[in-house]
Amino acid sequence: MDKKIVAYLKKNNVLTIATAINNQPYCANCYYVFDELNFQFIFLSDESTRHITEALENNKIAGTVTTDNKSIAKIQGVQFVGEFIVPDEVEQAVFYEVYYAKYPFARAKPSKIWVIKLSFIKMTDNTLGFGKKLRWER
Repeated sequence: MDKKIVAYLKKNNVLTIATAINNQPYCANCYYVFDELNFQFIFLSDESTRHITEALENNKIAGTVTTDNKSIAKIQGVQFVGEFIVPDEVEQAVFYEVYYAKYPFARAKPSKIWVIKLSFIKMTDNTLGFGKKLRWER
């Protein structure tokens, strides 16, 4: 994965996860940690939420990470596709440590931890030139 994509994903905090069941799309925002060694997002969310319920039924996920910028020359953002994963107990313990290290406030409202294993990323980065695209595929 291009180091510019990794740096961008590590410095940002919120992703939009998109799900679909019975041709009905839905999306939600979640705080995440980017695992650059395994190319995956780690995030918390309640099991009863619509996006988690749908991801458990259809594990094909799409989403975005973006930053608010008023200058077109500074626009950056990522579109991604991946697989929704339910981590096992050993993975959960590790992922909770990583997540709480970045977001200690999240301990105030315990939730289940989830993973999106990335399969494709397209990053638009106008700081590298107008309309510059960086792509990565597993």
